[in-house]
Amino acid sequence: MKNLSAILFAVSLISAPLYGFEKPINTDVSDKANYVQTINYSPPSGQSDYVQVQNGPITYEELKTYAMRDCNFNRNPSEKLIDLLIDVEKTHNPPPTMRGMILAAACMESGFRADAKGDRRFSKNKRTPMAIGILQQWPFYEKAYGTNRTDPQSAATSWMQHIVRQIPKVKKQCRYKTEHRIWLASWVTGIRYKKPGGRCNERPKHYRLLKKWQRQIERDRKLQQKCNEHEECGC
Repeated sequence: MKNLSAILFAVSLISAPLYGFEKPINTDVSDKANYVQTINYSPPSGQSDYVQVQNGPITYEELKTYAMRDCNFNRNPSEKLIDLLIDVEKTHNPPPTMRGMILAAACMESGFRADAKGDRRFSKNKRTPMAIGILQQWPFYEKAYGTNRTDPQSAATSWMQHIVRQIPKVKKQCRYKTEHRIWLASWVTGIRYKKPGGRCNERPKHYRLLKKWQRQIERDRKLQQKCNEHEECGC
């Protein structure tokens, strides 16, 4: 009888379901996979079967939210314009840590306004605007890239092209190894005047805004994680 009981106990252990942490079906953490569906998980009533990826790169969808609501120079920008800028940036494939660079620049330079005009003090008569458009580009862009500075797509495309063009020079001059540092130095090199010795250790002012958005998104993720763990929190 004891032997029979032992056998039955062993069989029950083998057939019993194994609970604990389960790997998600989809472990992709790209911007196309903000959420993943998990196995052996029954969410509380009313919650999605999908859980947010907490440790993946910040996504364009998250950055779009902050560009739409947290640009001090325009609290109600065009969603269509934000989407256009994101699409242009994606085609130039910046590293994940640089995602949103063009959104931060356009916010600070013009408040996402294609008709913005500035830098009049640099013109000969002190009245003619030198900087035109959503990214406040100077006439150089028209000559070098054939840019229509008042057209957001043309302006955004040439702005990104000019930064990408700096990468070979930055790699040689600054000797950085990581994509993040190479792109950051290329960014500041592309938007400022040439400087003897380069601008390897400088950062564009737009980068401060981008970092602010990134920190806020990380806080949002942590809050959402707490809400997922504690259903009663009311999030």
